[in-house]
Amino acid sequence: MLKSFLSIPILLLVPTAALATPLNDRSILSNSDRTLPSQQVNSVSELSDVRPTDWAYQALQSLAERYGCISGYPDSTYRGNSTLTRYEFAASLNACLNQINELIATDTNNLIAGEDLTVLQRLQADFGAELATLRGQVDNLETRTATLESQQFTTTTRLNAQIITAVTDSFGNSVGSDEDQSEVFLANRGRLNLESSFTGRDLLRVRLEFGNFFDSEGNSKIATVTGTGMTRLNFDSNTDNNLTIPHVRYFFPVTDSLSFVVGPVGIGYTDITDTITPALIADDGNGVPSLFGSYNPLFRRGGGGGAANWEFVENLTLTIGYLADNPSSPLQENGLFNGGYNALAHLSYIGEQGAIGVAYSHGYAPGGEVNLTGGTGSNLASSPFGDNIATSNNIIGTQGFYRFADNFQIHAWGGYIWANAENSGLSAIANGLGETDSLLVNEGDNANTWYGAVGLSLPDVGGEGNLPGILFGVPPHVASSDVREENDRAYHAEAFYRWLVNDNISVTPGVWVIFNPENNSINKTQYVGVLRTTFDF
Repeated sequence: MLKSFLSIPILLLVPTAALATPLNDRSILSNSDRTLPSQQVNSVSELSDVRPTDWAYQALQSLAERYGCISGYPDSTYRGNSTLTRYEFAASLNACLNQINELIATDTNNLIAGEDLTVLQRLQADFGAELATLRGQVDNLETRTATLESQQFTTTTRLNAQIITAVTDSFGNSVGSDEDQSEVFLANRGRLNLESSFTGRDLLRVRLEFGNFFDSEGNSKIATVTGTGMTRLNFDSNTDNNLTIPHVRYFFPVTDSLSFVVGPVGIGYTDITDTITPALIADDGNGVPSLFGSYNPLFRRGGGGGAANWEFVENLTLTIGYLADNPSSPLQENGLFNGGYNALAHLSYIGEQGAIGVAYSHGYAPGGEVNLTGGTGSNLASSPFGDNIATSNNIIGTQGFYRFADNFQIHAWGGYIWANAENSGLSAIANGLGETDSLLVNEGDNANTWYGAVGLSLPDVGGEGNLPGILFGVPPHVASSDVREENDRAYHAEAFYRWLVNDNISVTPGVWVIFNPENNSINKTQYVGVLRTTFDF
């Protein structure tokens, strides 16, 4: 009898959640987030949605009680309040067949009763069609899994991407003009990130990027039309949808408290430390739409280099980083140490309800490459001595946020810049009216600039995943200078509403107003409107 039973094909139990298609008009599992059956029960009657209406139930109940071979969900149900289908019953029967077959293979004392084997044979015959269907599903799943494994891109690399499209327009006379020169335009930006891990804790990211928010000369289209970088979008980049590799970054931990980041190109302060701004606020595709409003301009500088992050006390991290403008160039006044560079020290505390950070940045920019504010302020604030005068700078910045409740949080940041002219000569200095004057700059001249902003956001208000928010700030403003200072201040007021369509798509209408553009009250107020659609996958 034992020999004849072993000749019966014993089917492996298939987790019903893994079946590719429903087996009949009522699928084995509902659309709820079911888990893999894992908890053993001692009696069929413990499965509260199985009714003892026929001999098969009684037989399986008896076998389960003696051999412990029925698996149900942790709540002892099959997540329904109706009788088991034949296929559900077949899955349970399969569990018993598998369990008893293992006992036969490992036990030499013939503890399996002969009458139990007879019952199993009858059950297997009566439910043969359903068991065969399960077997077919297993074969199909195994084939598809093998195909996936043989054709997968890599076992260590994954692709994630973000595509942004935006319809944008500005209203109000351009700086230095008596008319509104803007037009509605549609543009896009795409980022494809190839992320690889070799140890499970490290991360290598190589980014492919394309976009058309810049004109043929490499300038922001909207800033060119309005005459000021104060109108720029947070996600504007690239020209004519040219595909580039602007970013390569490798992160690796040494201990639980010490980690390093290195990269030859496209590494910004945001890649080596936390901006201490709520993550969704600072997200290009899902947060604040404006360039100035997304996070502290201090973090808008980069190149290639590396940084160390040391969490020397729980929740308290010190970042030390160094980034060179052109680290891979062997030409004179380039390389890691002979050209433009920025060095950062950032102390940050990140708690459960909020975070705060204090940062110090020191940098040097050779003539022709001066941009102290990351394009967020007036032209004069970006290059207070003109673009052709080499400039060094020291910046102190602070930033933080606090969650008062799940649906209410505020964030703020500010900074002060000390700039020094590193050589002398005639330079074209912006006057805040879309024009420049030639002024003599002496080596050692200095200029001081400050800025700040505060914002409020309401996560999940209006629906789960939605994010309305407002922000008010003062863009970078040259308060004192040996060459030219700005007597007026610009003000930035912004509102947006991020609507999460689904896990992969969001739509964000946003508007911001710039009072006294280019820090000059003579310039007319400018308005910027944008409708951004973001695809994350």
